[in-house]
Amino acid sequence: MKYFLSLFLFLSLFVLSNARSVSVLNTGGWFESAFVEWEPVEGADRYNVYCNGEGVDVQLIDGLLVRDYGEYFRADVPGLKAGTYTITVVPVVSGEETEGVITGELTVMPHDRTGFAFSNGHIPGAYNADGTLKDNAVVIYITENSKNTVSLDVNGANSNPCVGLQMILDGFKKGRDNRPLVVRLIGQVTDPGYLNKGDIVIENDNNDLGCITFEGIGGDAIADGWGIRVKNASNIEIRNIALMNCNSDEGDDISLQQDNEYVWVHHCDFFYGNAGGDSDQAKGDGALDCKRSGYVTISYNHFWDTGKSNLLGNGIEEPRLLTYHHNWYDHSDSRHPRIRNHSVHVFNNYYDGNSKYGVGATNASSVFVEANYFRNCKYPILTSMQGSDVYDEDTQSNDYSDMPTFSKEDGGSIKAYNNYMTGQRRFVAYGDEDYPNSTVNFDAYIASIRTEAIGSLVVSAYGENVYNNFDTDPNVMYEYAVDSPEEARDKVVLYAGRMNGGDFKWAFNNAVDDELYAVNSELKAALVNYETTLLAVQDDGIVTPGDDDNNNDDPGVITGDVVHNFTTDGLSSSYFNIAGNLSDSKGAVAYDGEILTQCLKIESSTLIEFTTSEQSELTLVFNEDFNEEIKVDGTSYTVASGILTLSIESGEHTISKDDVANLYLMSIEYSTGVEGVISETGMKVFPNPVSDILHISTSEKVSKINLYSAGGLLMKHYNGDVGTINLTGMQQGVYFLMIHVGNTTYIKRVVKM
Repeated sequence: MKYFLSLFLFLSLFVLSNARSVSVLNTGGWFESAFVEWEPVEGADRYNVYCNGEGVDVQLIDGLLVRDYGEYFRADVPGLKAGTYTITVVPVVSGEETEGVITGELTVMPHDRTGFAFSNGHIPGAYNADGTLKDNAVVIYITENSKNTVSLDVNGANSNPCVGLQMILDGFKKGRDNRPLVVRLIGQVTDPGYLNKGDIVIENDNNDLGCITFEGIGGDAIADGWGIRVKNASNIEIRNIALMNCNSDEGDDISLQQDNEYVWVHHCDFFYGNAGGDSDQAKGDGALDCKRSGYVTISYNHFWDTGKSNLLGNGIEEPRLLTYHHNWYDHSDSRHPRIRNHSVHVFNNYYDGNSKYGVGATNASSVFVEANYFRNCKYPILTSMQGSDVYDEDTQSNDYSDMPTFSKEDGGSIKAYNNYMTGQRRFVAYGDEDYPNSTVNFDAYIASIRTEAIGSLVVSAYGENVYNNFDTDPNVMYEYAVDSPEEARDKVVLYAGRMNGGDFKWAFNNAVDDELYAVNSELKAALVNYETTLLAVQDDGIVTPGDDDNNNDDPGVITGDVVHNFTTDGLSSSYFNIAGNLSDSKGAVAYDGEILTQCLKIESSTLIEFTTSEQSELTLVFNEDFNEEIKVDGTSYTVASGILTLSIESGEHTISKDDVANLYLMSIEYSTGVEGVISETGMKVFPNPVSDILHISTSEKVSKINLYSAGGLLMKHYNGDVGTINLTGMQQGVYFLMIHVGNTTYIKRVVKM
């Protein structure tokens, strides 16, 4: 949020008690955010939305937070302290603000920042402990439209600007940019053009000064088809996102893969992924797995019939500290979590109709299972190779060959206190007289008080593991408020998962689904066929000639000649969606009077997408000795002496790898020769790069000018014939100038120094 106004100006413009040109449909406060929904206003070009309250001045929120759902518009305001706020919605008609409406007071709640992720003074992510953005934070927005074109200059990146979501995150990989980064996902986003084995990967070389938040906006942000992988990273937060239909190579919705510290994953919805190759991967591989990572908090997430929910630890690892609290294991099958080696606090979770087991402890782990609510969880707590893990109910004896759940791993140690269980198949407490030999064959030790230390005589049957009492060590354990199991259940149902429960609704049939281990075919079909109701995002993208009243072309289709020179333009383009890697070490190419020194490497991950409005001629320029093949629209074409010229029809097109190659330049020439959006005949914009005043010179009259950030955010808007634009005080980086002249719209890339 930006553009601070004085409260006096706010009241003088917008407090209109009787004039309600905007009809508010719904409002609400949530955790460190608030929202408003309203009916569309006839004639409105856009909406300016302001928020104020809790000691802050009036703020105009980013335009990309305003979305169109057809029958209503919605705006969300993240980054708020707990307290009361109002939101004002102001329609903009013909470039001028009109009468606005103010909501009633909205109550914003604080997030529950409890758990090991907040140890040692850390606040994971780009937000402060009070919910506001950290100083110098940079925010980027990811939509279905902008996922491959959003750009940002990143300190330490191989080249700038970094274009596309993964390229931006790759820029932070070396840990040389200390700015807090917020990635805001809006709506249903399918696979970006550039993924790492099907995942978006977050890394920052364990930069203790850096921090990244990956968050969804509202209740309908969805990563559809791809996963999120975190590795070699510190101070990471992932929140308010749904993950469904994941088909990455790793197979996990979210994976904390290796060497991560201070990570907080909360308020996410986890759904089925694509089936894996193993028999136990019919619902996907894993939902939220964690390997070689510590100081982690997993909280307030909703797991919807997931198969293998939370694997924790992989092989022999040094003990790490992790917390799982207030998660809703909603008819999920197993691993809630399954723990190897680590010291883990599992409290206030709701286990709701679990067909296999709840918590599982193996391989020298120490687990404190506290105040959870278990409803029809087949085996609430299991310790490997003892107790219920090896008990065969048919023979009423232990079977150490066929019964073990955990690949016959040695047992961990579990301390349990104040858990509520109902409907379970079996649970054996240490020393329970109703079960024979229960000091050896037990599922968990039941503590008499929360602070009880377990002695060394309580050991696992296999491995002789002793509970390490991490939870009673004041130098290790954090302070926390614990709910009763019943309070935890009610709180989890109300608050787990995305904002207000998310936009995907599903009701399980307990009579069937409590014991169903197979895929729920109706749920699976609903996830595969899910389509967002989101129609448009305000200020989403800059290639929008359709919003020019004098232009009759379809929105988003450019109708003029286009040239993209990778030496001068890099990966940034207002026409092409480019995902891939640049190189300046593949030689130089002479073409059309220019020396080209930088290329796009044509690799398996490379993808170029664009749309033509009519038949045109595509030219691709490679190294002069390149005579192999490139794919255009999935068909292989042979390049001759470094040049491919191809006639293409109107519509959507792709360029991708056949043979490894280096692409230096590409151009689109329309057969009609009509001047179009990218043509700059008679148009001058100078100086470029620019430090303060940008001059625009043209022989024709300018009707409108818009200045956009590289991420598609409208920064400045002018009506009428304007000759100069003042960029003083704006951040350095790449901007795009859209200049409307008669029936033509010109787009110019501008670099602000």
